[in-house]
Amino acid sequence: MKHFMFLVLFLVTTIPSPTHLQVATGTTGNIIRVGFIHCRDYQSAPITVGYRTSASAASIAVDRLKREGLMVGWEFNFTIEFDDCVESEAAGMTVDLIEKHNVDVIIGPTMNQPTLAAFIVSNYYNRPIISWGLVNAAQLDDYERFPNAGIMSAGQRSLGVAIRAVLTEYGWNQFVFAYFTEEDAEKCVTMRNDLQQVVSYFGDIILAYSIQVTDISNEGMISALRKIQSRGRIIVTCMKDGIGLRRKWVLAAEEAGMIGDEYVYIFSDIKSKGYYVPILGGGERPAWIPSSGSDENDTRALKAFKKSIFVCDMMGQGSIATNYTVFGTEVVARMKEAPYYCTDDCEGKNYSVAATYSGQLHDAVYAYGVALDKMAKAGQMVNYRNASAFMRYFPQSFVGMSGNVNINEKGTRNPTLFLLSLDENGNNTLRATIYVENMSATFSPLYSDEGVMWSSRKGNVRPNDVPECGFTGTGCPKSFVEEYLIWVIVAVVVLFLAVLAAGSGIYFSIKTRRQEIERLNQLWQIPFIHLHQINSKQKGKGEHSVRSLQSGTSTLSSRTTVSFKTETRNFLFFSLQRESDYEPVVAKKHAYRPRLDDEKCAFMRSLRTLDHDNLNRFIGLCLDGPQMLSVWRFCSRGSMADVILKATIQMDNFFIYSLIKDIVHGLVFLHSSIVGCHGMLTSKCCLIDDRWQVKISNYGLKDLRSIEMYEKKDLLWSAPELLRAEDIKGTKEGDVYSLGIICAELITRKGVFNMEDRKEDPEEIIYLLKKGGMKSPRPDLDYDHTIEINPALLHLIRDCYTERPSERPSIETVRSQLRGMNSSRNDNLMDHVFNMLESYASSLEEEVSERTKELVEEKKKSDVLLYRMLPKTVADKLKLGQTVEPETFEQVTIFFSDVVQFTTLASKCTPLQVVNLLNDLYTIFDGIIERHDVYKVETIGDGYLCVSGLPHRNGNEHVRQIALMSLAFLSSLEFFRVPHLPSERINLRIGMNCGSVVAGVVGLTMPRFCLFGDAVNTASRMESNGKPGKIHLSAEANRLLTETVGGFVTESRGEVIIKGKGVMETFWLIGPNSGIRPTSTKKIVKPKKMYEEFQMEELHRQETLKSDDVLSD
Repeated sequence: MKHFMFLVLFLVTTIPSPTHLQVATGTTGNIIRVGFIHCRDYQSAPITVGYRTSASAASIAVDRLKREGLMVGWEFNFTIEFDDCVESEAAGMTVDLIEKHNVDVIIGPTMNQPTLAAFIVSNYYNRPIISWGLVNAAQLDDYERFPNAGIMSAGQRSLGVAIRAVLTEYGWNQFVFAYFTEEDAEKCVTMRNDLQQVVSYFGDIILAYSIQVTDISNEGMISALRKIQSRGRIIVTCMKDGIGLRRKWVLAAEEAGMIGDEYVYIFSDIKSKGYYVPILGGGERPAWIPSSGSDENDTRALKAFKKSIFVCDMMGQGSIATNYTVFGTEVVARMKEAPYYCTDDCEGKNYSVAATYSGQLHDAVYAYGVALDKMAKAGQMVNYRNASAFMRYFPQSFVGMSGNVNINEKGTRNPTLFLLSLDENGNNTLRATIYVENMSATFSPLYSDEGVMWSSRKGNVRPNDVPECGFTGTGCPKSFVEEYLIWVIVAVVVLFLAVLAAGSGIYFSIKTRRQEIERLNQLWQIPFIHLHQINSKQKGKGEHSVRSLQSGTSTLSSRTTVSFKTETRNFLFFSLQRESDYEPVVAKKHAYRPRLDDEKCAFMRSLRTLDHDNLNRFIGLCLDGPQMLSVWRFCSRGSMADVILKATIQMDNFFIYSLIKDIVHGLVFLHSSIVGCHGMLTSKCCLIDDRWQVKISNYGLKDLRSIEMYEKKDLLWSAPELLRAEDIKGTKEGDVYSLGIICAELITRKGVFNMEDRKEDPEEIIYLLKKGGMKSPRPDLDYDHTIEINPALLHLIRDCYTERPSERPSIETVRSQLRGMNSSRNDNLMDHVFNMLESYASSLEEEVSERTKELVEEKKKSDVLLYRMLPKTVADKLKLGQTVEPETFEQVTIFFSDVVQFTTLASKCTPLQVVNLLNDLYTIFDGIIERHDVYKVETIGDGYLCVSGLPHRNGNEHVRQIALMSLAFLSSLEFFRVPHLPSERINLRIGMNCGSVVAGVVGLTMPRFCLFGDAVNTASRMESNGKPGKIHLSAEANRLLTETVGGFVTESRGEVIIKGKGVMETFWLIGPNSGIRPTSTKKIVKPKKMYEEFQMEELHRQETLKSDDVLSD
């Protein structure tokens, strides 16, 4: 092969020199003129198809032709035009290359619209033209329109065919297409049209929805995704590469909740390297990282991208077995060498890496050379400029720098596209190749397990194009629950409510039952604070007021109240507090506190409900006291043992029979109840109420008895077999034995086994009972023969306490035999007692009448005596047991008197003479008092205290009454003589005062009616500071007597120093006002006649007032 010499000639043409460059070989040999239309200064050209990073690929192709022995003897002359990707420029350059430079073939342009213009021009001139680079419009792949054009790049229609192959491979029959026109309005619109043509051509796949996303904001993308959501799950997208739209799209889908396992996003581009975006200088960045650098959304974007797949051409670098890196390095290096000599203009980072599609330029030149070589060999070189002839030799296959090159009969390259996805680590992974030939495609997977395609999805399962239940969730056939949802809900609600009601009913039933059990348990559980222990001494004192004379009631019967019962070895006596009153009860002491489980509590509840006329009512247990107590109803007449030993109670045969019958009836009920038997029946357990009815007590508490210790004397009623077995719980036969012992006590009126007259003690008796045999002791039935006892009763008693339990009669048998013994009488014990009382009634009637009269006389005497000691109103209250409260009297008159020189007079008398003297004097005074409305309070020695105005208020009359009484006292002394001292005269000092006092009864023994108040003290001072024979008045008494009442004459004494009072003005009472106005106290003479007349007038006035009161009543 000859050496090629390239000469670079710069020709001056009509086009400015910057747009034209001619590269030629030497002049020897045949010359092939090749015209190139390059893009030099377009913004993204350096990366993809720029002249400075791709032109030298043509020279490398020529070198390959020569190395392979093709086109021998031919040289290539290159003419280069620059259209800068402008359509009009490309048309002009095409004409210029054909007309002026007479090129044989045109390589280029590299963009869709410029190529369309060039194809039209070259078609007109019938000149061969081969496009490369970014040419992908389906309209350029129209053989009918452009039969003389060849295309080295993958067309948009081939991308559509490849997408259909992917859809078919994975069984997706419908899809949605979403496209953007941002910064490239032509690209995605073309792809949309191509896709529509492909799916229409085959008709097996449906383009369900196509949407143009015009608003690239996050909200706009979410809005578009919402529209897509109801139409598809396989979403094919088209958008310009390298501006971050894919990242924004997947982030919006993630925010819209559309990155689930049922969604697949298919990104497609024939100008892309998939998930990695080329950048200037030869680098690449992942699509999930923005051009501005990493941010907080990178992880979200990567996760979303894993839900997608990518169909692309790898920018012509998907070649198999092609060392594209070496080729790229050579392209950059040769741009600085001959014949291009692009040194300064090709410096910089932007031009340090070969253009992405420079391999296609190499393959275009190489394919042209191969076709010419075939023409030359076919002897058709005369027609090599004839496009129609040339195109017949253009179809071929070879391995080029852009991969496997297969040119079909229409001059279009059958491209190989690639299916990519991201693996778990986010690596750009090749999954399949798609070889496209016209409208068909061959899908060749590079995986053995399809699951790797869907590793980011649950179960590694391929998604369906239509969800199981449709895009809106309504496509699935409704289940029974969904079809009848309302009815199911209603049924479920009704069932739930029914279950809830049943559960609630059961719960509340259980709860109510538990509450009822707790309530019933509380009935037999007696709180200790409700048991009030009563002391008889405190009771006696507590019932009497300190101002009451009422005595406690007494009875002649054998009844006793609980207040008079004292604590014993085994029992305590209380008053049980009920809701509104107190009930007398008796509490049996228990030394141990057994554990009360549910069974025992239930038994206690049942025990409390037992009710029979001959059973003493069990009230409950006291568990919180100092010791455990069983509480029973109190029976006023005590136990049968008490009645037996009480000699005052007379018992005849019917009385004894009635008591025995009551015990038998009680045992019959016990033996047929839950108790079963008594077990410890004694005469002490048989209580008698106030109606003389026997009530069996201390039954049912067998568990308590079994752990308690009993004294030997308490076991004397127990059957021998029980003593031997030490069985405290007892048996029915044992109860019959105990009944026989009790009946023996009743008949003999002696204690058990007549222990008072026996020489053996209880322990010896029990020993003999355990031993048994012929000498086993039994009670003697020696009764008082004055009482008629039925012999059959004695035989029955002996049968009851026979040695062998099997020989004892049952309690029913005992009851029936008792009925036969008393078949003629049906009355009860109370009727019998009443009959006895009626027989005594007639004889007692006269005696009662006589005693009643005597009682009335004695009562009158006692009343007279009491009225002399206390005011009548006060005494009446005290007799009724009422409390006499202290009472305030606002205005009364108090009188004090004292015998003058009584000490001297008394020294002349014997004590008896002094007593007789005072008695005679006070008898006169008492007679005077009875004629006035005055109450005598007390006498202390020779002192005399009276008051008027209480206890009956009399208005202002009190001062008049005291004044008249005082004058009467002085007048009466004129006629009084001391019997044993006739020459001696008695004289008085009298003091009067008016004011308020408080009166009340003081003391329990010898109670006294006392006055309290300053007015009392002042009256006493008036007396002590008076003069013999004078009536000394206070200022208040003088005012009332003269100004308010009137009718009296007083005289001022002047100011007097009174002890404890200071200086007081006092007065002397002269006498009644009868027209005499004495000038001096010393000259006053009180004649007896004048006083008697005054007294008569006063008595007449009082009688008139009384008659008026009677008439008014």
